[in-house]
Amino acid sequence: MISSWRRRRSAGRRTRKEQLNLNSGGGGDIELTIPSHFRCPISLDLMKDPVTLATGITYDRQSIETWIESGNVTCPITNQVLRNLEPIPNHTIRKMIQDWCVQNKSYGIERIPTPRIPISSVEASDILVNITEAGKRRDQDKCKELVAKIKALMKESERNKKGIASNGAGKALSVAFEEFSSSKSAVTDENDAVLDELLSALTMIFPLDEEAKCVLGLESCLRCMVRFLEAGDLSRRRNSILVIKQIISSDKRKISAMAEIEGALEALVKLIKEPICPTSKKASLMVVYHMVSSSSSFSNDKIRERFVEMGLVSLLLEMLVDSEKSVCDKALGVLDGICSCKGGREKAYGHALTMPVLVKKILRVSDSATEFSVSILWKLACKNEDEENAEKEKNEENKVIKVAVEALQVGAFQKLLLLLQVGCGERVKEKTSELLKLLNLHRARVECIDSMDFKDLKRPF
Repeated sequence: MISSWRRRRSAGRRTRKEQLNLNSGGGGDIELTIPSHFRCPISLDLMKDPVTLATGITYDRQSIETWIESGNVTCPITNQVLRNLEPIPNHTIRKMIQDWCVQNKSYGIERIPTPRIPISSVEASDILVNITEAGKRRDQDKCKELVAKIKALMKESERNKKGIASNGAGKALSVAFEEFSSSKSAVTDENDAVLDELLSALTMIFPLDEEAKCVLGLESCLRCMVRFLEAGDLSRRRNSILVIKQIISSDKRKISAMAEIEGALEALVKLIKEPICPTSKKASLMVVYHMVSSSSSFSNDKIRERFVEMGLVSLLLEMLVDSEKSVCDKALGVLDGICSCKGGREKAYGHALTMPVLVKKILRVSDSATEFSVSILWKLACKNEDEENAEKEKNEENKVIKVAVEALQVGAFQKLLLLLQVGCGERVKEKTSELLKLLNLHRARVECIDSMDFKDLKRPF
């Protein structure tokens, strides 16, 4: 009985192995050979989406597109230069392969599904040209219909998305967005619906090209996106901040233009305080980071002071207590930028979380978090040289002492020493050394640790 069961189990294993061999074209007790014209000349596998080049050779789409994307402009078989890099679907071969799969179903061969034909360059260009023309005519219904079509095609496959983006989708969508945002009837439900569709489509083709960013950086576009940030629904607010991040991060000249728009800074802080999703929160932090860290010019100092007045320092410190790595990096970067101004330092001086949070983040999150934390500590602890009189100088000195004592109490001296030991960049090393010299002057003010506190600690040697 047992031997009979073993024979049946062994026979089952052989059957599965033979089917596996058949599916892969390998040898078994029964060998099924895949016709050579059904195999891709590159991968030698059964073609799932056969396409033909201008040279007349048929390949599997994935294999030949990988070949072309690698920078090759010749046919792999004939070595002829390809004047047209767009392959044509070979429906005849595909149908023959499907029929062959059905005929050999009993051998474990599964029928390949009929692939969706990707959008061609000509079709993509036609739709994008029509979107541009609809924008110039301010034809809301037509533009909305075409953009919805483009979005559906991009969602269909990554191949479609690449094809549409490479045919100038960024410029076409941004030009249409500018036309509708600068329209006299810009603030209407119908117009906003078109602008929303355009923003949504733009987020699907990130990163945007320079032409698209240039158009979207115009005042009318920025004002429209700020308006969406202030009062739009969740999707509009999310799409707006993602596009603004693309514009600001690549063109610092847009910072002043953005800051001068009424309600822009308040909308950014609100997105950080009451995020609609993690992505929008990170994008808001990055926009604010570029605003506060670009330079120390008078205009940027005004931006920093305005953020301080909105309570951003306290918000960031509370956020840093328990936040994920990516958010922590960005929040520390923003705080570092804000502490470049006097108002930012004053708020940081007076907050109970400042020293504990900054010292905790050193060597705990990432290299950038460590660099930002050391930089903030350095800005707070090192005496300012711009004080005008003796009384202000004395106040500043008292603040420095207070910062030094608080930092020592939460273990800053040990953390900074460890940082020098494990290694860091030259800029961080220089600031760390200055901080250690300063803290060393005030170590006597802090109660020393009794070595007997560690009498039960097991030594590693």
